[in-house]
Amino acid sequence: MTPPEAPVDGHEAGHEAPPAVSVCLETLKKRPDFLACARARKAPAPAFLLQGRDRRDDDTVVRVGYTASKKVGNAVARNRAKRRLREIARAVIADEGRAGWDYVLVARPGSTVDRDFDAMTTDLRAALARVHGQ
Repeated sequence: MTPPEAPVDGHEAGHEAPPAVSVCLETLKKRPDFLACARARKAPAPAFLLQGRDRRDDDTVVRVGYTASKKVGNAVARNRAKRRLREIARAVIADEGRAGWDYVLVARPGSTVDRDFDAMTTDLRAALARVHGQ
């Protein structure tokens, strides 16, 4: 009897693991980028606020930032809200975001954590259309 194949780098042999973060989205990290988005176009939704701006540069990367203030709740609630925002961004902005744009998703107290995920993705699609002026 032969032993089974050992996992390679923690994964099954011959199977590629999906990336932990979407390849086409980059995360905003610097405060001036967040402030520039705050001065740009806004589209409110029941569970979040979407801010978006055209960087007007030659870079084709789509950048996304996530914020959740202490009004959202304690650290556990804020982290959960940001996880949900990251997931809808991967689902929607990765496909429908425009190259050369920055987006910031701002969590709303209570509703970001409680709202249905499918409703949030629909809200984000509509908010993107408003920010893009469609």
